[in-house]
Amino acid sequence: MSTEREPKKSLFERAADVFDLPADVLAGLPRLEIAGCRRLLMENHRGILEYSGEQIDINGGQVVVRVKGKGLDLRAMNANELSLDGLLFSIEFVF
Repeated sequence: MSTEREPKKSLFERAADVFDLPADVLAGLPRLEIAGCRRLLMENHRGILEYSGEQIDINGGQVVVRVKGKGLDLRAMNANELSLDGLLFSIEFVF
């Protein structure tokens, strides 16, 4: 019999367990998927703040996701997801 107590889970962690979802999705945090150096997919965005062929700033709620590259192009976007193509040089998180 163990006397150690397990740490209490946060509301997001408990909800994630119940619905079998990652806690970051329930928290509304941005989720990024990068395919090589040519494509970025982002879920849970809140709009584009700046757009050019060399830099795209995306509102991620508590953080701005800054993508730098060459020939950047917004390929698709809806209320929750967006897709960028181009030569990706860097991805920064600006708080």
